[in-house]
Amino acid sequence: MARLGEALRRFENDRRFREGIAALRLLLFTGARLREILHLRWEHVDMERGLLLLPDSKTGKKTIFLNAPALAVLRSLERVGECVIPGADPSLPRADLKKPLAAVTEAATLPGLRIHDLRHSFASVGAGAGLGLPIVGKLLGHMQASTTNRYAHLDADPVRRAADTIGETIAAELNKSCDRGPSLKSDANHLSIQVRRRAEVVGEE
Repeated sequence: MARLGEALRRFENDRRFREGIAALRLLLFTGARLREILHLRWEHVDMERGLLLLPDSKTGKKTIFLNAPALAVLRSLERVGECVIPGADPSLPRADLKKPLAAVTEAATLPGLRIHDLRHSFASVGAGAGLGLPIVGKLLGHMQASTTNRYAHLDADPVRRAADTIGETIAAELNKSCDRGPSLKSDANHLSIQVRRRAEVVGEE
């Protein structure tokens, strides 16, 4: 991500790639499909509510929720026609992102990076953050829950970290030496406090 970000910044002020870099950022920040961004029209953008209201997509009518970074990208774009990402003819959408993607992947030393990998990255970050597969699937516009299940191993990571934290805390308490033999009640209270502290650390991470 760091190398990708550096490469995007390197080309974002290059007139040859400006709109293409903006499109790549939108794909990464929204998890949208390529055509959903390339065919996006300003009439579909609701800045006030932070939504893209697509009349049609691969799965039919679709709403895409815009986060602050995505909104910032849209606000930075000059409106030269009806299309958010215009082609050489401002009245038509851009056909593809092959040139900006090639420039960025070469600069970032990320050979083989595909457009669709940006969508997967969006989903992976959401699943890894413990947002839940139904929510991630909703953001991606998946009609079937099974489509989102490819990220199930990432979705389980926060649960695994919680289990590890509790187990490590209990093990550490069991391994402590006990000279005076504290009461069962005080031992339990101390253990509970330690577990909460470790859980808060995991939550902050």
